[in-house]
Amino acid sequence: MHPEQTENAFDAKDFIKNLTTRPGVYQMLDAQGEIIYIGKAKNLKNRVATYFNNKAASIKQHTMVSKVASITVTVTHTEGEALLLESQLIKRHKPRYNICLRDDKSYPYIYLSSAHDFPQITFHRGAKKRPGKYFGPYPSVGAVRECLKLLQKIFPVRQCEDSVFQNRTRPCLQYQIERCTAPCVGLIDKPGYAQDVENTILFLEGKGGLLIEQLITKMEQAAAALQFERAAQYRDQIAKLRAVLEKNFVHGERGDVDIIACATKASMACIQVFFIRGGQHLGNKQFFPKMSDEHDPASILQAFIAQYYLERPPPHELIVSHPLEENDLIAEVLANQAKHQVAISANVRGERLKWLQMATENAATSLQNKLADKQGLYARFISLQEELGCAELPKRLECFDISHHQGEQTVASCVVFDREGPVKSAYRRFNIEGITPGDDYAAIHQAVSRRFKRLKQGEHEAPDILFIDGGKGQVHEAQKALAELDINNVMIVGVSKGPDRKPGMEKLILVDQNQPLAVNPGAGGLLLIQHIRDEAHRFAITGHRQRLGKVKKRSVLESIEGLGPKRRQLLLKQFGGLQGVTQAGVDALSSIDGISRQLAQRIYDSFHQADDH
Repeated sequence: MHPEQTENAFDAKDFIKNLTTRPGVYQMLDAQGEIIYIGKAKNLKNRVATYFNNKAASIKQHTMVSKVASITVTVTHTEGEALLLESQLIKRHKPRYNICLRDDKSYPYIYLSSAHDFPQITFHRGAKKRPGKYFGPYPSVGAVRECLKLLQKIFPVRQCEDSVFQNRTRPCLQYQIERCTAPCVGLIDKPGYAQDVENTILFLEGKGGLLIEQLITKMEQAAAALQFERAAQYRDQIAKLRAVLEKNFVHGERGDVDIIACATKASMACIQVFFIRGGQHLGNKQFFPKMSDEHDPASILQAFIAQYYLERPPPHELIVSHPLEENDLIAEVLANQAKHQVAISANVRGERLKWLQMATENAATSLQNKLADKQGLYARFISLQEELGCAELPKRLECFDISHHQGEQTVASCVVFDREGPVKSAYRRFNIEGITPGDDYAAIHQAVSRRFKRLKQGEHEAPDILFIDGGKGQVHEAQKALAELDINNVMIVGVSKGPDRKPGMEKLILVDQNQPLAVNPGAGGLLLIQHIRDEAHRFAITGHRQRLGKVKKRSVLESIEGLGPKRRQLLLKQFGGLQGVTQAGVDALSSIDGISRQLAQRIYDSFHQADDH
């Protein structure tokens, strides 16, 4: 690929005259150097020229083009390469005038290990590096948990971690409630366990019918051999399987299919995706792409598919609610990425049409609910403006909260709301260090200072209102931190808990005002304040618990001088875990290679002094 870039003084005619006719990607930048639009073209010269043709350009294009100060292009070998690069750049930069997918999370899978005599089945998210089989993707963590719960009831393959499995000396509770066959202590042999694993694979691959036929044959064989207890077990498995398959089976579908429907209204769109794997409906998920203008459903679907499947394996078929303009190109690119054929269909009949209609109805309903929430949120912003006496309608709100346990592991949270609600990508946490434990004033000062130093460096935009969970002292520290940074255009509001800490009775503390602001308890603006305050509180507590958990997970051994990682591992292995080390005497500890008598004494003392306290 070969990048070409314009000079600082942008001249559209001159630029187009010298532009290549090869495929590639173009990026339009404004006067501040921000990318406002990214597109791809089979012929760069012809495509870019359409934006500057007054007769051909739409009103939307005229508005966008009026902001263009420069254009950069990257030439590619093929249009398919250009499509991939365009999708990557849009996901990275999220330009204002593009349709941008806001979901960046990797999707969960069910993972079955293959490197053990007694394989583990578990939840998985992230890179597929471990040897074994991966089933999915599932639309949510909840869908994976539900499936694992069902599998435990039908085929009790272990779901415990390898570290737990290898150190068991007696069966766990899962065995007692018949959710595991206790391979950890040899209560099931390898062939019997392997049969459960094989049945699990058949179920997850969507071969439920074949699995039931096999179980029926085994049930009849067991009954013929007068093994009635075994036959009853097969009968129960068959009954549970039938119940699950009837609930999730998609009639008329045998393969892997994603059904994708789009609904649009009032410059907003909702995309609903139904996931079908092996003929089973795994669930559905909705998306609300970021758009600055009205777009037709087909172009939204096309942008969504290109970005969504950029980092996810597509199924063998996509069923879409609207025909795509570049259907064949996208199918070809997805097939090259997935290493198998990918069909994209819009005209379907029978059961497929029923599922597509269901997805379309779900998209329309979700969009209607989203629009209602958005209108309600906008009304709350108007109420907030009135209650606080703001000259202009606020666009961006930030709220800080502090969480700690008796002053330890203090975490500050910063959450951000705009007129569409929480902006979770802008949330931040700060681990507070170097203050007197429990000093919330110092914690607020440090967090606000660190946050707004980044603002001055251009990392994020300034809020119109800064909410602080606390009273006068916290507000004063926030004001002091902003003054030190010479920031004076941000309104600071303290949110102090009212009598009995009841919601709706909060007191609002403003800078340089002795008395709290009188606010109508039922005002929409106060509800908005409660929402952002509660979100900041939740985010702070979550961060604090994660930080506290990391500290607790550190072995006592890590604090012992002279005991490095290799010796720690050797000790734990020799004594069967931390409990064995704590019960060992100095002589036993010093018998381990690399553990001197003095080091053994330090290890012993560290545990037993802790016990004395």
